[in-house]
Amino acid sequence: MKSFPALALAVLVILSYANSIFVLGAVDPDPLQDICVADLKSEVIVNGFPCKDAMMVTADDFLLKGLDKPGDTSNMLGFVVTPASVMQLPGLNTLGISLVRLDFATPLGLNPPHTHPRATEILVVIEATLLVGFITTNNTLISTKLEKGDVFVFPKGLVHFQQNIGSVNAVAISALSSQNPGTQQVAQTLFGASPPVDAYVLAKAFQIDAKLVQLLQNKFKFS
Repeated sequence: MKSFPALALAVLVILSYANSIFVLGAVDPDPLQDICVADLKSEVIVNGFPCKDAMMVTADDFLLKGLDKPGDTSNMLGFVVTPASVMQLPGLNTLGISLVRLDFATPLGLNPPHTHPRATEILVVIEATLLVGFITTNNTLISTKLEKGDVFVFPKGLVHFQQNIGSVNAVAISALSSQNPGTQQVAQTLFGASPPVDAYVLAKAFQIDAKLVQLLQNKFKFS
């Protein structure tokens, strides 16, 4: 039988190895070549996108124009996101980073509570005033007001939001630590799922009437 120190050392080695795997798997993998422009038309399924033939790569694969143009905020939320992820910019493939432009109408344009399951987000306000915040896993709200030029970080996977509380339309730019960070809006995810989540499951979770859940599901189904 192994002595306690030897057994403890073995456990520590195993835990350290497991932790290294977890850390490496927590972000987009490092590239293994100079470039791997995404072949968005490929039928090959991998974790990310296969590389385009290097002989077919051009500068356009690394270029996206128009991020200076305001997005259309004439919707229910008064908000729109203009992404620059691997889907719009194939040259981002394997590089572990992306960008978005956020436009908020006035008054009170809202990027509703949502998460990015694969990325940390860092935001800089370009114009106007935003109320921003995120919620930790012990339900603590971290929130503040941002003015033009202010920067704020939203940790990976945590629910967060931004709202225009200024008197003019707001603009912000966010960088995210994934080529394809993903977005799950909390309300849309729960009430707009297809097929729908059982109304009684949501009714019990939110401590509301099942008829109200069904009303919300009908609303989000077409939003």
